[in-house]
Formats: sequence, structure tokens, C-alpha cells
Amino acid sequence: MTEELPTTLPILPEFKPVHDGYSDTVRSSFAKQGLMRTLGAELADIRPGFVAIRLPFNPGLTQQHGFFHAGGLASIVDSAGGYAAFSLFGDGDGVLTVEFKLNLMAPADGDYLIARGQVIRPGRTLTVTTGEVIAVKGGQGKPCALMQQTVMRIVGRDGVVG
Repeated sequence: MTEELPTTLPILPEFKPVHDGYSDTVRSSFAKQGLMRTLGAELADIRPGFVAIRLPFNPGLTQQHGFFHAGGLASIVDSAGGYAAFSLFGDGDGVLTVEFKLNLMAPADGDYLIARGQVIRPGRTLTVTTGEVIAVKGGQGKPCALMQQTVMRIVGRDGVVG
């Protein structure tokens, strides 16, 4: 479970996964992402309709002022929202982001980032998620970004599974 940090996410009803192995399916797909591995991101929490990703500070992930670069921040919150949706899909389905909008609210200054994604409205084809990024420094968390996202469930397409 993700540690207790401030949140900007709405409280939503609990979702029921379509299959019992949803957590393993999310972990397996996440492990295949070269970008998450390159960034050093790790899964921090998986629940039906909710995923959190942790990104430790690394000087190679910063912009010119020493803050986390928005590109890394956007990548982890995009993945958190996508995997939140994916956790509600069927075994063998695929997930692709259709669009997302990101508001950067404060410098991403921290020892690590936590990106949280959660489903707002699940759908048969399109699912809407929201996400946030919390910068944690000295044990204190500060929201630094908000995201709204639409992802597509892919069914029956060879090569687009997971």
C-alpha cells in the first residue's frame, strides 16, 4: 500500500476486477516497459482501478534547476493511470493511452515521486482515469501535478496484449 501522503484524488467506489490475477497481469506488463526500467520506476500499489508508481530521485532525471523533469513525471503518471484502467480489463486484453492532459502545479522537488492513477469511469472500450504526482521530500509530500486521461481497451489484436 502507498504511504499516507496528501491527495487531490476524489474518493470513488471500489471496483471489482474481471479476473483474480489482475495484480500479476499488471506486474507482468509493467516489467516489459523499457522506459519504466530506464527511469528506475517501480510499482508501489495495485488495487482494482488504482495503481501507484514510485520514482526515486536520480540526477539523470532532472531539468536545469535540479527538479524532476516533467517528461519523467508525465511518463509515470501516464503509466499509473493506464495500469489503473488495465487492472479492470480482461485477461489477454491490451491497453493504450488515447490522450492525457497534465497540469504541473509545483516544481517536482523531492527525494522521490509517487504517481497515483485511478479509474473515474470504466468503459467497454474507453476508460477515463485521473492521476496525481506527489513529490516527497524529507518525509513530507506535496502535490505537483494532476492528470486526466483516456485509455483504450484493446481486444483480439495480436501483439497488443498487456
